[in-house]
Amino acid sequence: MGIANPSTAQAQAAHPEDASATLPVDRQAANVAIQRLSAAEWRSMNDDDLLTRIKSDDETAFRELVERHVDRGYAVAYRILHNATDAEDVVQDAFLQLWTKREKWETGRAKFSTWLYRVVTNRCIDQLRRPRVEVMDDLPELEDDSCDQMDILERQEASDLLAKAIQELPEQQRVALVLSYTEGLSNSEVADIMETSVSAVEALLKRARQKLRHLLRNHGGEILAMFTNR
Repeated sequence: MGIANPSTAQAQAAHPEDASATLPVDRQAANVAIQRLSAAEWRSMNDDDLLTRIKSDDETAFRELVERHVDRGYAVAYRILHNATDAEDVVQDAFLQLWTKREKWETGRAKFSTWLYRVVTNRCIDQLRRPRVEVMDDLPELEDDSCDQMDILERQEASDLLAKAIQELPEQQRVALVLSYTEGLSNSEVADIMETSVSAVEALLKRARQKLRHLLRNHGGEILAMFTNR
């Protein structure tokens, strides 16, 4: 998925009659100098380094930060919403918020990944509370000559059952479950993202496991194993 160039979007919004509006000359020169950094040098920077540059309108640093985190942000959004279009919108909105409010970012106050998870999950909850039309994703096509089609179908069915069951969980339980089990975050990290206490997260996970056991009771123990042994 792609994130629109922030300056291009802003320039076009400010001057809709001139779609070719560009950065001022001094900023263009600064960005050209910045882009001379090698790929290895960009990769060696931590998120705080990039965020410091972003505060100074460095679009290249913004693109680097997006590339680092966009896939993971999308994965979390998709697991909560189970809708590709909505998940893309949520992640686009999160990064747009970062860019438009970049001067307010306080480096060192919070890990960027924690902030991103928090924004993404909050926006997902907003999406869940809106009236919506369910859209069924197409199943992947299977090779005609595959000898493992039945096994693939069974795994797909198990995955679909689990995904459907997760969608029936209350919002907060769903978010806690996705962050804990699919993202592998600790309860304290989940609590930080959800802005609640560790004990509250533990209670959410306990209730989510109980609800999943009830929903999946008649579909075998394999799906439940990952949720009942922790």
